Amino acid sequence: MASYDVIIIGAGPGGYVSAIRCAQLGLKTAVVEGRDTLGGTCLNVGCIPSKALLHASHMLHEAEHNFAAMGLKGKSPSVDFKQMLSYKDDVISQNTGGIEFLFKKNKIDWIKGWATIPEAGKVKVGDDVHEAKNIVIASGSEVATLPGVEVDEKVVVSSTGALELGKIPKKLVVIGAGVIGLELGSVYARLGSEVTVVEYMDAICPGFDADVQRSFQRILEKQGLKFIMGAAVQGVEANKTKAKVTYKPKKGDAEEVIDADVVLVATGRKPYVEGLGLDKLGLKMTERGQIATNATWATNLPGIYAIGDVIEGPMLAHKAEDEGMAVAEVLAGKHGHVNYGVIPGVVYTTPEVATVGATEAQLKADGLKPKIGKFMFMGNARAKAVHQGEGFVKLIVHPETDRILGAAIIGPGAGDIIHELCVAMEFGASAEDIALTCHAHPTYSEAVREAALACGDGAIHS
Repeated sequence: MASYDVIIIGAGPGGYVSAIRCAQLGLKTAVVEGRDTLGGTCLNVGCIPSKALLHASHMLHEAEHNFAAMGLKGKSPSVDFKQMLSYKDDVISQNTGGIEFLFKKNKIDWIKGWATIPEAGKVKVGDDVHEAKNIVIASGSEVATLPGVEVDEKVVVSSTGALELGKIPKKLVVIGAGVIGLELGSVYARLGSEVTVVEYMDAICPGFDADVQRSFQRILEKQGLKFIMGAAVQGVEANKTKAKVTYKPKKGDAEEVIDADVVLVATGRKPYVEGLGLDKLGLKMTERGQIATNATWATNLPGIYAIGDVIEGPMLAHKAEDEGMAVAEVLAGKHGHVNYGVIPGVVYTTPEVATVGATEAQLKADGLKPKIGKFMFMGNARAKAVHQGEGFVKLIVHPETDRILGAAIIGPGAGDIIHELCVAMEFGASAEDIALTCHAHPTYSEAVREAALACGDGAIHS
């Protein structure tokens, strides 16, 4: 029976990052992971492979629509979909192999298999029981399905199946207009699929700033995506090669049907705790099926902690990573900290969308009328030079203190330039602080400064 200071269940972004930090802090650490490779959903069938396909399909779009205008003339490339998937798989193996190297470097034991917690302080994997002073549950999430919709990963697919299709579908129906649905929908739209997105809510990307929702939908429609909003999917009828999606508009009784070659179910995710034996342990859960934790990520049972998608908060890899590092600090007797008010969210379409902090609507609902600074990318020289002048930067600022309370960006490199605002918010900066900071020209980041200037006497280039 092996004994450890900490055993972490799950080698996704939360689990593997937590393990590395634990090892760095001198704790004898093991990670239990049943997949053949490390990295969890994110690296194997989520964030990383989808970004590879987004990049490849964006390059195709540039060749088809913008190369000629830049003097790059010739026949547009044809799509070898099998090779594109091979490129995606190579990206995955490079990243997962990198984590395995980091485990060896930091002397972290990888216990291969699926974990059960028979009691506090013990983790069972197969027939072996391992002892640990502390256990961290970082088992992640799984696809949340819809009643009447059976996923077979061939015709009716989750995000996992959408990354492994045998061929590019002529007609793709996406159920759900959240991040996953829009990213993968845009991939296949660029590759030639006729993409229809069916969403129960009245706006795409629920929870995002309303200005972003409206502009983003218009941009995606110009790219060929069709949207059916305010529609409840009643069921999907599929055979080996085709499917029919039945939906009912919320403002009507008549059911309608769409034909599809492939249906992507992108209605969100739910905590994955199957097989851990939490019910027998008496671990406290929330009403939404998440593991209940306190401010130090401890559960109601001594020595058992939880992080990432299995607890409350946004199901984001970087949120899990932050919690993973923080809980490691706690276990090493230090102070772990996560600022939940400054966790960015990004949609990796073209243009990218990035948000952080409060929305204008949230603050108004709380009785605060924020000051808004907005700048359109059409006024940004760099964005226009690369055919990406659509979108804007929007700062949401306290009307009296000028402190930045939130931000939303839709435009080129949004997922990278949002971090200037994350750092500013972490330090309690004002819009004026951003406005007084020299920004290199020509960069996309100048749009952030212009939006900050718009909170004062006005932007220069609009």
